[in-house]
Order: sequence, then C-alpha cells, then structure tokens
Amino acid sequence: MVEQFVPTLTQAAWSVAALLRELSQALTVRFATCVVQGEISGFVRAGSGHCYFNLKDSAGESALIRCVVFRRCASLLDFTPADGQLIELQGRLGMFEPRGELQMVVEIMQRAGAGALYEQFMRLKAKLETQGWFAAQRKRALPERPRSVGVVTSLDAAALQDVLTTLARRTPHLRVVIYPSVVQGAPAVQALCDAMVLASQRAEVDVLIVCRGGGSLEDLWAFNEERVVMAVARAAMPVVCGIGHETDMTLCDGVADLRAPTPTAAAELVAVPTQVQLDELAAMSARLTRAVRHHLSTHAQRLDRASLQWAQPAQRLRELHERLGLLAQRMAMSSGHNLKRREEWLQLIQERLQRAVQALLLQRRQPLDALEARLQCVDPQHILKRGYAWLARPSGEVVTSRKQLCPGESLQAVLSDGTAEVRVTHTHPLPLG
Repeated sequence: MVEQFVPTLTQAAWSVAALLRELSQALTVRFATCVVQGEISGFVRAGSGHCYFNLKDSAGESALIRCVVFRRCASLLDFTPADGQLIELQGRLGMFEPRGELQMVVEIMQRAGAGALYEQFMRLKAKLETQGWFAAQRKRALPERPRSVGVVTSLDAAALQDVLTTLARRTPHLRVVIYPSVVQGAPAVQALCDAMVLASQRAEVDVLIVCRGGGSLEDLWAFNEERVVMAVARAAMPVVCGIGHETDMTLCDGVADLRAPTPTAAAELVAVPTQVQLDELAAMSARLTRAVRHHLSTHAQRLDRASLQWAQPAQRLRELHERLGLLAQRMAMSSGHNLKRREEWLQLIQERLQRAVQALLLQRRQPLDALEARLQCVDPQHILKRGYAWLARPSGEVVTSRKQLCPGESLQAVLSDGTAEVRVTHTHPLPLG
C-alpha cells in the first residue's frame, strides 16, 4: 500500500494586511531615501493637487514603478511634468496597502538628461526669436543656377555620401567644395564654426549646405549651440540646413535661409537637374529662332517694298521735284500772307499806343494845371502887383510889426517892380473896431 504525502503548513499564516505592513516597514528601513532616474508615463494631476504617474526605465527595460507627488511638493516644481520627460526623483519607497502595490512617495523632482537640454533649447530659441534671427524678412533666396556648392559635414558621415550622390545624379557638372568638420560632441562646436568662417572667407561657393544624419537630442546638440547658430546666420552666402530626419529640428534650421528635412533633400533643393536646365535651354533656343525668323521676315518685306518704290528712279525723282516745287510755292504764299498780317497788327498796335499816351498825358496834365493855379495864388510877386509891399531891414530881416520899428530907422520897401529906401518918422497902431 502506497502512502500519499500531504504537505502541511509549518508556520502560522499572515493576514494580508499584516504582511503588507511588514513589507512596508522593511522597505522604509532599507530604502528610507533613494534617488532614481526614469521617464514619465501616464501623468495625472488630481483635483486635490496630488500628482500620479508611472516612472519607466529610461534604458528601454520593461520596468516601471508607481509614483505619487503630494500637493505640497508639486507646488514647488519649477517645470510642468509631461509624458516622455526624463526626470530624477528623490523619495522613499512604501506599499500602498489598499491595492498591495509598491509605490514611491516623491519628495524632490527635477528634469534630467535630455529634459535639461530641451529646457536649454527652448530658452535659446526664445532669445533668438526675440532678436529677430528667425524672421522671414532676413532669409535670402537661393541662387537659381549655382556654379558651386559648399558642404559642411564630417568626411565619415553617411550624409556626405547622400549629398554627393544626389548632386552627381542631378547636376554632374556642379562643382562641390567640402569643408570638413566634426558634427557631434564637444569638439563639434568649434569645428563647425571654423568650417563656416572658412567658407565665408574663401567665397568660392554660391550656396552652403550644413548637414548630418539623424540622432538623439544629445547627438544633434552641437547644432543648438549659440556659437554655431550665429555662424550659420552670419554666413556670407545662403545656407541650407539638412540636419537629421524630418522630425528633427535644431536652432540652425531656424536661422538658415532654408531648412531641408534631410541631407538628401538639401542637395535636391540647391541643384536643378541637368535635364531641366537642358529643357529650358531648348525652349530658349526655340524662342530665339522664332524671333530671328520673324525679324528677318519683317526686314525682307521692307526691302521688297523699297525695291518696288525705286524700280523707276526717274519717275520717283519727278514726283519728288513736283512735290518740292509745290512746297516752295506754298511757303512763298504763306510767307507773304504772314508778313501782311504782321504789318497790319503792328500798325494797329502803334495807333493804340499813341491813343494811350495822349490819354495818359492829358490825365497827368490836369493835376499839374491845378497845382500851377494854386502856386500862382500864393506867389508873393502876384500879391505885390495888387499894391502891396513888404518891409525889410538892410540885413534882410522882414518887419512884420510896428513894434519892431524905431523912429529914424532906415528900411527897404520891396514893390512889384523894384525896391525903395524909406525912413521911419513915427508909428501908429491900427484903430480898434
């Protein structure tokens, strides 16, 4: 007979609540304070002010932990949490007993890694926008037919091969000048600036392509550095930026004269296909041929008309001679008629002038006659002729009152026709009344 083994419990059973409390106490002792980095997922801000979210593993592992940020801590945050942000948390681990879930109570939260770079990106972008570097008015048009194209990128970059292949396929005759530069890491900033300054100084290309392949925000960060951005903005020639993939956006793209979604697209934008240029040349040649033919046809018709007119030179000369005689006759008649009209007009003007002069003289003479009559009335000689005389001393002083005279004094009496010497014997006042 085979005996059946029946396992039995060797320890007393825990209640669920007791087990969770024990686990919570163990976590509190072991992980009183810890710092963890991860990516926000499923962020929710409750009406109470508390925030809840999952913190995912930033390395791509399938791991997450529930997190809670109480209202007091949430009010102290200097940024707005959102899904996808990389953050660093400091807090304590514990058990949420109602559901038996492990959770982290967050005490300090800050952005980290790409999140900090993104914040720096937004600050510089706002600064450049305020200064007007992104304005459409400062963008330069690309040359329609560039003779040479410059490329700033790494010699080892796949983007360089894409650009060269595209240019060779579309416009084989186009001259390409490469300005090598590191495009990733700390040395890339100075290298990119030096390459663009060199291109501006040499002035040997009509347009400049700045490009590299795709990557993370950290990989493309050199193209968000202010020095590199200003080097692109101040380049002597138009600049096309083809950095990363279509979804990648750098500050160099914003200040460039044209942004291309990829390096290949940048090459396509600056190079007009050879066949298109040949088609345009063919169309121009056809228009020129039509214009020359029309011009020749017009002059041929004029030549035919001229040859018909000069087929009989003698007849043409007679016509010109008759026309010349007619013109001479008309000119003679016109000259005589005009001369007669001018003589009549001059005679009329002369008569009108004489009448005007006589009227003016008569008008001016009347006031003179009136002044002459008034002058005669006050002429002393005229008064003397009426029997009056005036007395004066030998010194010429005129005597007007008897009070000026003395008996025995000699005076001179001035009459209308001469003078007389008189002597004062005595004076009498005029009788009153």
